[in-house]
Amino acid sequence: MKGIILAGGLGTRLYPLTHATNKHLLPVYNKPMVYYPIQTLVNAGIKDIILVVGGPYAGDFIRVLKNGEDFGLNSIQFVYQDGEGGISAAIGLTEKAVAGDSIVVILGDNTTDANISDAINNFKSGSVCFFKEIQNPKRYGVAVFDEENNLIEIEEKPDNPKSNLANTGLYIFDNSCYERIKTLKPSKRRVRGY
Repeated sequence: MKGIILAGGLGTRLYPLTHATNKHLLPVYNKPMVYYPIQTLVNAGIKDIILVVGGPYAGDFIRVLKNGEDFGLNSIQFVYQDGEGGISAAIGLTEKAVAGDSIVVILGDNTTDANISDAINNFKSGSVCFFKEIQNPKRYGVAVFDEENNLIEIEEKPDNPKSNLANTGLYIFDNSCYERIKTLKPSKRRVRGY
């Protein structure tokens, strides 16, 4: 299984902080933000990571992370995302680097300390999305389930949330996700330019 960290955003809401570097390289407490998702993957036993980067400061990641040895990684690869396109588009860029494996995907600004080892070790096929119960679901992407309790949608910042389970930006997918991604169309959120 390979880990994918999505760190290609431009961080425009953090400007002027992002005038000098990528938002994922800004410090959170005592280390760059991207160290947290890397550590989450390493703690779960993932030793091969692909970082999706973009924008004018993509090269800064190499300077900061080098070859990943400081984290005990076997390998770290960088995939460049030209422009925006959302999570599925970013994941789609990693298909060749993944080379048929299943993947654990985490957003580059995810600072969780959750232990996902059991979920990874028990994963066989399909997909796993991690959610957290929250008080104000209107501010997040919220899980929507059908009558059999199957996830059918993640609704972005709904006025009338159908659950109080927020998407955490952490996923596990088998390799069939790449064929599924090729069939997707942009969501209303992507079309509006968010």
